[in-house]
Amino acid sequence: MTKYFISTLLTLLCFIGPSQGQTQASTHEIALSFFKALPHVMQGAEQDTSALINLGRKLYFETALSINHSQSCNSCHNLTNGAAGVDHLKTSIGALGSIGNRNAPTTWNAGLHVAQFWDGRAKTLSQQAKFPIFNVKEMAMTSESQVIERLSSKGYLADFKSGFPQQLSPINLENIAQALAAFQRTLISKDRFNKYLAGDKDAINQNEKAGLRLFIDKGCVACHNGAVLGGQLFMKMGIVHPYPNKVDKGKAQVTGNPADNYFFKVPSLRNILNTAPYFHDGAAATIEQAIEDTGWHQLGIKLSKEEVNAIKIFFNTLNNQKSIEVSQEIK
Repeated sequence: MTKYFISTLLTLLCFIGPSQGQTQASTHEIALSFFKALPHVMQGAEQDTSALINLGRKLYFETALSINHSQSCNSCHNLTNGAAGVDHLKTSIGALGSIGNRNAPTTWNAGLHVAQFWDGRAKTLSQQAKFPIFNVKEMAMTSESQVIERLSSKGYLADFKSGFPQQLSPINLENIAQALAAFQRTLISKDRFNKYLAGDKDAINQNEKAGLRLFIDKGCVACHNGAVLGGQLFMKMGIVHPYPNKVDKGKAQVTGNPADNYFFKVPSLRNILNTAPYFHDGAAATIEQAIEDTGWHQLGIKLSKEEVNAIKIFFNTLNNQKSIEVSQEIK
């Protein structure tokens, strides 16, 4: 067995034990042993100025960062009109019409994850921001000089000087990435489950609490725990029953280690009802399918329709209430 599998089993035993053994504990007490409230500020945002954030916001919607001026970051990670930071496609379509290999994850709360991309090839938001610009299946730009020329011609110099006042030539790839990261660090969702964890026990109703208890008792919390209910470890897709997609080997494509075959970053469940389709390959079209398939492939259990629906009801508490506020700021 791999170290990841052993670690998950230990985590599962530790997490499931308290919820079954502490029969006198309240649902709220049990929840606090697995989850924590989202922070008000992301780590790394301490030095982010309003000028840097505003530059990052502007760049997030800038189509000049794609080879044919057809796409921006927002094309695949849509934030307009209260959107959930995704494009709702199985796999995204690039500026040149190429179809990507993986489902586009949401940018909401991305900076709270242990790493970026499904395979973890980037550790930080700023590292991640550089990849799509030059990926031929995404924005397909050919060089840093091309990017600098594009932004200079569009009058970005003043924005970059405001964001990086100590630099004589501030328009460069590193600063583009830093600005995009600064903006994304503002994307911390807000939901009723957060209020519940913070002490408002009436923030979620009895049916939602029942779904939460089922989510815990079935062992889903082995992977989906912490502030974003996921995003903190890599797990094999198909750990109990093999997952059908054997083409994408996940983390192994980065590390070259066969032991990492089919390992992917565990997705966050915050705002999950609004980010379909699901999984790294977008194979689950509905949340019901995603819940059922996860139970089978990851936990080795067949969830009934009633159990699937109960967990879905709990997921209602994770709906992002801040997305509208951000979309208004964008306008």
